[in-house]
Formats: sequence, structure tokens, C-alpha cells
Amino acid sequence: MEIERINDHTVKFYISYIDIEERGFDRDEIWYNRDRSEELFWDMMEEIHDEEGFTVDGPLWIQVQALDKGLEILVTRANLTKDGQRIELPLPGDKYRDFPVDDRLEEFLDEHFTVNEEEVEETALEFLLVFNDFEDIIQLSKRSDLDDLFTQLYSLDNKYYLYVEFDEEEFGEEDIEDTLSILLEYTHESGMTVHRLQEYGTCVMEENVFQTVRQYFD
Repeated sequence: MEIERINDHTVKFYISYIDIEERGFDRDEIWYNRDRSEELFWDMMEEIHDEEGFTVDGPLWIQVQALDKGLEILVTRANLTKDGQRIELPLPGDKYRDFPVDDRLEEFLDEHFTVNEEEVEETALEFLLVFNDFEDIIQLSKRSDLDDLFTQLYSLDNKYYLYVEFDEEEFGEEDIEDTLSILLEYTHESGMTVHRLQEYGTCVMEENVFQTVRQYFD
């Protein structure tokens, strides 16, 4: 993978389809399998962090150009004002496919509320959040209004991940937004996929995370 650091907020990199396949990804699935494409993206971002020290902090603007032999990807960290408003970012041209940057919670909701017409029968919304410290799990568990959620707790590489699932038949959009606002006070969005956690991590609690934590740590 070829990496070019543009500035403090932007990095551009090129990855060939051969490199993608050597990483264990099929060329077609990165376009049609969202979980696998996200896994590939964060795998590349980890490499960029190790080589260039480029850290992910806040929303990203991701621009992808498909070439004959690979992908050229431009990643820019959003510049936000003190009041949280977005500052427009310059675009290198219309040859890229643009993914807009927005407020963290609004972007998070928009992403998961986007309905794929082929998946209209699915009614569950899934979120994966990561804790900075186990103490945050204990503090969050003190809120009994979260007990109705379907939750699982995973651990991987000394970090704890909270998997949350909302049934759209039981929770309205406003309810989900309010609940996520609470959860994001103690966590932040993870770039990991739950499938990767299931394969490489450890399931600490299969259900009722908050009730279980209160049982042992109250």
C-alpha cells in the first residue's frame, strides 16, 4: 500500500487489488459486503496510523476513486468549530465518490437508518461502541432506563466493546436517538465489526450487560 501524507488532517493512499486479496478480502465483496469493506478500511487505517501517526479523532470525509488496478482513497479529518458546526472541506474534483461529514451522533444515526431496499424486512438496528475504561461500563450500568436494550459485551486487545441492538418495531427513531445520546456520553463509535469480535474476541456477557454489571459491581 502506498501512503501519502497530504497535511495534518488529510492522508491519501493507494491499494492494489492484489494487495486487497493478499489481506484476505475478495475484490467483489469490498463493494457489496458492508462489514467486509469496513473491516478492510479500518485495517488500512491501522497501517496508516502505524506508519504515519495519522489518528482518527471525530468524523471523517472519505473519498474513493476506483482505478483499473486498485483503489485511491483520500481520508480527511473534519475540521469543526468550537460550537460543533462543520467547516466545509475542499474537494479535489468530481472523480471521487464523496461521503459527507456530519456531527458524530447525526452521522451515526444517518448511517444506520439508511435502508437498503434489499433488506427492508430487517427491523433491527445494530451499533458497536467501545469503552475507554471498564469503570465507564459500571457508571453507565447505573442507568436502569437502558435495561430494555439487547446488549452484549465483548473484549479484544484490552478493550471492551458494547454491542447494542434496537428493534424498530419497539423503538422509535426519537427513542433510539435519545438512548444513543446517553450511550455516547460513556463510549465512542467503534470501527470494529461485531463479526470480527465474534471471531477474534471474547464474549464476556451474552445478554443483559447492564443488569449483569450491576449485579457484580453495585
